[in-house]
Amino acid sequence: MRIVRYGIEGREGRGVIEPSPAGDLVRAFGPDEKGDNTAGDVVARLDEVTLLAPCDPRTIVCVGSNYASQVEEKGRPWPDRPALFLKSPNSVIGPEAAIEAPPEVERLEYEGELAVVIGTLARSVRREDAMDHVLGFTCANDVTAHDWRADGQWARAKSADTFCPLGPWIETEPPESVALTVTTRLGDRVVQQSGAERMIFGVDTILAYVTRWITLRPGDVVLTGSPAGVGPMVPGDRVTVEIDGVGSLSNPVALRRAHGRPGAARRRDHP
Repeated sequence: MRIVRYGIEGREGRGVIEPSPAGDLVRAFGPDEKGDNTAGDVVARLDEVTLLAPCDPRTIVCVGSNYASQVEEKGRPWPDRPALFLKSPNSVIGPEAAIEAPPEVERLEYEGELAVVIGTLARSVRREDAMDHVLGFTCANDVTAHDWRADGQWARAKSADTFCPLGPWIETEPPESVALTVTTRLGDRVVQQSGAERMIFGVDTILAYVTRWITLRPGDVVLTGSPAGVGPMVPGDRVTVEIDGVGSLSNPVALRRAHGRPGAARRRDHP
């Protein structure tokens, strides 16, 4: 099942995608992430709605340095436990929404990731029970203002408006993790690619660790880390995060102007 949040004719809703030879359809259903998931009336064709971020998290927990390739690339010590940080809900945007680059940021980076969407209340869960609390998976871009992180300001480096694209939908029946390949493209160029089996800590281990201290509720999101190849993006770029068996999330990059209005493209300062 592919669960979406959508906008059409000035209203928003939640539904499920129904494959159709004449074009995929969106059927409406219940108002919350683990409520009434019974498909109802057809809203429109998929190409007639605007896809929004597929969930509305209160909490976004992220894991850093969770791919062997990135640890090796950066020369970091091998972690003995997940390294956690948070992104704030104001950073969430959906497919095709612009990632807004603050003009004072020298280096804005993409980080393609597999995102876990919580389906039922998760508190002090056991590793063997962790997947019972998962609704499904979606694609994420853990946008980072690199120079703000370098000066120790992780909150603003990770949580500025538009710094957490999610989408295009929640896939509730993805293939096994061995088949989940995370690919990030900058324009047409592949800049990151790794199978999720290369994660140092799997989803079950992450959820068991996180929920020792942080209660996760339906709709909350856990970002599982980014492979090697994290790099810069600038206004005028387009970043696409694709995960086999889950979906493809694409967002343009625009310069943020005063009062939050995206501006025109600027010259690329980084390769």
